[in-house]
Amino acid sequence: MLITAHQFPTFAYANKIGARRFMQQIICHLTLLVGIAANASADLLDSLEFKHGIAFFDDLKYPADFTHLEYLNPDAPKGGRLVLSWGFSFDTFAPLQGGETGAPSGYHFLDEPLIVRGGDEFAAFYGRLADGIAVTDDKMAIVFRIHPEAKWADGAPVTAQDVVYTFDANMSIVGASYFFSFIESVDALDERHVVFTLNTPLTYDHIALIQYQGILPEHYWRGRDPEAHTLEPPVYSGPYRVKDVKMGRYIEFERREDYWGWNLPLNKGRYNFDTVRYEVYLDGTVARQAFLNGLVDMLDVDDIRHWVNAFEGTEMEQGLIGKARRNYGIWVGMGKAFVMNSRLPKLADRRVRKALTLALDFEWINEKFYYGDRIRAKSFWPGTILEGTGLPSEAEVKLLSGFRDSLPAELFTQPFNLPLAGTDANVRRNLIEARRLLAESGWHIKNGRLQNAAGEHFTLELLSFDSENARILLPWFKSMERLGIEANIRLVDISQYTNRMRKHDYDAFVQSYDFVIPPTLEARSNFHSSAVMGEGSRNYTGVSNSAVDYVIEAAEAAATLDELVAASRALDRVLMWNYHLIPLYAYDPRRTIHWEKFGRPPHPKYRPAFPDGWWFDESKAARLDAALQ
Repeated sequence: MLITAHQFPTFAYANKIGARRFMQQIICHLTLLVGIAANASADLLDSLEFKHGIAFFDDLKYPADFTHLEYLNPDAPKGGRLVLSWGFSFDTFAPLQGGETGAPSGYHFLDEPLIVRGGDEFAAFYGRLADGIAVTDDKMAIVFRIHPEAKWADGAPVTAQDVVYTFDANMSIVGASYFFSFIESVDALDERHVVFTLNTPLTYDHIALIQYQGILPEHYWRGRDPEAHTLEPPVYSGPYRVKDVKMGRYIEFERREDYWGWNLPLNKGRYNFDTVRYEVYLDGTVARQAFLNGLVDMLDVDDIRHWVNAFEGTEMEQGLIGKARRNYGIWVGMGKAFVMNSRLPKLADRRVRKALTLALDFEWINEKFYYGDRIRAKSFWPGTILEGTGLPSEAEVKLLSGFRDSLPAELFTQPFNLPLAGTDANVRRNLIEARRLLAESGWHIKNGRLQNAAGEHFTLELLSFDSENARILLPWFKSMERLGIEANIRLVDISQYTNRMRKHDYDAFVQSYDFVIPPTLEARSNFHSSAVMGEGSRNYTGVSNSAVDYVIEAAEAAATLDELVAASRALDRVLMWNYHLIPLYAYDPRRTIHWEKFGRPPHPKYRPAFPDGWWFDESKAARLDAALQ
């Protein structure tokens, strides 16, 4: 039954019959509407089958009665202190901060999402704040059932209305709204059930985006602005609270004994430290010295020269310092790449981008700076079944056949490879080819400067907040100088860097390019034309290509693993052959240095086990203290 506006009494009629009778009729109608809505909600809930998780392309690994995750130690002891280095300053606790830099929340120490991804599965998710997940038959809606024991740190229960508030707030923010554009509405069916109505059938990407969003307490933020600067730690539901903080210097968390979720199977063996402290070290050299002085307990060391040379000595010989290599688990991609902004006219031509790629001597950089230990990335998801190796399969060709005229012909006839350098002869050959490509695209050397027909000089500015990047950039800059290109690095602070990245205000920059497998979620935000001009989007390269759009959408719609593989490989090929970035090295097992006072879970290869799955080992700590006295 639908009640329309004309069925309500008018105010003129109200004056005639009296305000009291008018309000009685209003209440009657509203009660009827509430009753209808309640019945509809009850009917919907009765028609659904709630499960403890949801999986794509395969079944859930863990059954409904599972007791813990295999890559965690459910018997890990609680206690001790962990001190970590944090490479960014921070200035607010606002959960939806705009231009400011939020404090590290650390491995869901504070906030919690409805669901979390399984760390040892391809595409599976399990309930966290939600203890039940149900999908309608047409896949146009998904319902989450809030765990009956879920509570905020102030004791208030987590409700469906908190979920509604959180997503409504996010969907009103420029940039963030793009990521949730698949959501038609979010509505509370009752205190425990919230329904996400979609405008397109449910896919893996939708679930992955929902699981990234920590839920906010509506009752706390009702009278506050979650985007406004604040130094007051808000109310959260997670296993830690803020114990001490000095903005831009440090933040320390303490484990909550009253946390509601200690008995969740997902959390068995997780969050074992009594306190976790992040110390801000903006300079890598200072951070390494802080570690050696015992001020930091463990440190990721991405620079191989420091991994090889900086931590040798008595402590290493005595086994007081340990080195650990940790696989990324569900994360893959490029450990470092030079990303080019093809929105700019000078970088819009594929031939120009290929010429800049030819100017890079990776083999020399790898030998001199990385001890020959890096593997060149030739794919956006290297080392996985989704990498576009060899020639395109029949399924890939079928996906791309309609775009042959706009794609490089060699994509269909030869495997993709990056230019090989490493010797003077190879470098010379590559630069000659680079000069030819630049000339084809209208750039010629005059008086030692590369210019176009309008007399504009080709310059390239690399944006960075990390001075360490200059080391690997300078050899590339020298090669570009031989081509008549003036290149330089622009060092800025993290706030300016963040703002310029948000507005795509750069020629190029250096960063890692990582993806969660399967990469369909990041593929749209990184490469789809719908994100090319959106402020805050992750389409940093400025890709706007109909073939790319098509295979991204095919990957998102994939119902089988074979379909996903074909679409992902096709996407990989189109992107790599268009030279939107210059890959350096692929992700390899992460290098972590740590003082030997910790225990580790039985399966350390999964990233979710670090460091929230580690624990303080009293016997190791006592041995360490005795040796250092």
